[in-house]
Order: sequence, then C-alpha cells, then structure tokens
Amino acid sequence: MTKGMFARLLPPLLLLAAAGCASTGSGYGVSRSGREEASFRWDSRNDVTGTLTATMPGGRIYTGPYFQVTSETRVENLAPLWYGWRPGWRGWRYWEPVPAEGFVTEYTGRVVANLAASDGDRMRCRFHLMHPAEGMAGGGEGECQMPDGEAMHATFPNA
Repeated sequence: MTKGMFARLLPPLLLLAAAGCASTGSGYGVSRSGREEASFRWDSRNDVTGTLTATMPGGRIYTGPYFQVTSETRVENLAPLWYGWRPGWRGWRYWEPVPAEGFVTEYTGRVVANLAASDGDRMRCRFHLMHPAEGMAGGGEGECQMPDGEAMHATFPNA
C-alpha cells in the first residue's frame, strides 16, 4: 500500500470506527397531568454513557449525563447522578428501599440520568431498555421526575 493510498483510506476508516462507538437518538415525554411535554435527545460517548437533553416547549433546556447500568458499573462512576439530590436518590419512591450500593448490581439493563437547567433546577430520569445490548439505540421507556416532583413518562423509539 502506498503512502497516498493509506492517506485516502484513513479518514473513511476512522469514520467507521467512530460510528461504532457513538450514536444519537431522540425521544419524547409527557407529564402525568399532561401539562408538561419534552423532546429528548441523547448522544452516546460509548456503549454505556452519554449526554441526555430534554427541551421543554417554552425553550427551557435540561441536560446532563446518562449511564446504562451494567454488571461492570461501579458506584463511584455514578457520582454525577447524585449532584443536586440525596445520594442514591433517596426520597424518590421508585428507588427506595434500594441503597446506592445495591442499585448497581440489581438494575442491569437500566439507564439513569441527572439533568440540570441553567438555573440549577434538576430533572432525574430512569429508563428500562428494550434491547440493552444496543444501549439507548435499542429503545426504551421510563420516567423523569421534574423539579416540582411531577413525573413525566418518556419513550425512546428503537433507532
């Protein structure tokens, strides 16, 4: 292979390699009361982590990390989930009575996220994946808790 041929093949090969690692998708949410709606966008960094953004109709944006919990997940890797909340998300009925330490081994195939608005308001989310091996691209559904405590059902179609 000549140097020029290698130079021409390298960019497409790098693009293919990157495509296998990162992906993007969208979803939607509606609060139980029907008063709030959100459009979601996720951007993965790898198979199990990325950024989730929720955009409300008035333009308010919440964004933050998401994590797919697997058997390899370590509690310290989930530290960004607790920012602005009590450790282990205690006080949110869905998680109790599971302590943060038990959460890691008991909830494989789950995705959790901690989103923040520019003013510091927080939204926390949990999803169950339809096809866990595909990550968020495999689709899923779950709920987010709004800053006022109201729950929002969220769906992510299979990409």
